[in-house]
Amino acid sequence: MSGTSLIIDTNIALYLLGGDTTLAEVLDGKTIYLSFISDCIIIDINKEIKNRTTELRRIYRLKLPDAIIGATAAYLKQPLMTADRDFQKINAINIIFYEK
Repeated sequence: MSGTSLIIDTNIALYLLGGDTTLAEVLDGKTIYLSFISDCIIIDINKEIKNRTTELRRIYRLKLPDAIIGATAAYLKQPLMTADRDFQKINAINIIFYEK
């Protein structure tokens, strides 16, 4: 994984908070972003994220929380780390899959 920053999905945050040491090593030294949908208000929603959310829901038939997280990654032009396989069908954003 290259780059110094990425967005993580809620499931990745939960693995990390649960003590996943492998994941902690992967994320060490990275700037981590978390969408507001994850009970931790870091990145607020704006008009562009709303528009991208609508587009992702329409094209990929994502659930609203997943669409918001994906739209946030697209807006910030950052990869999204997730263990959620629903994101496999999205080619509009850079997805990094994590398998526990």
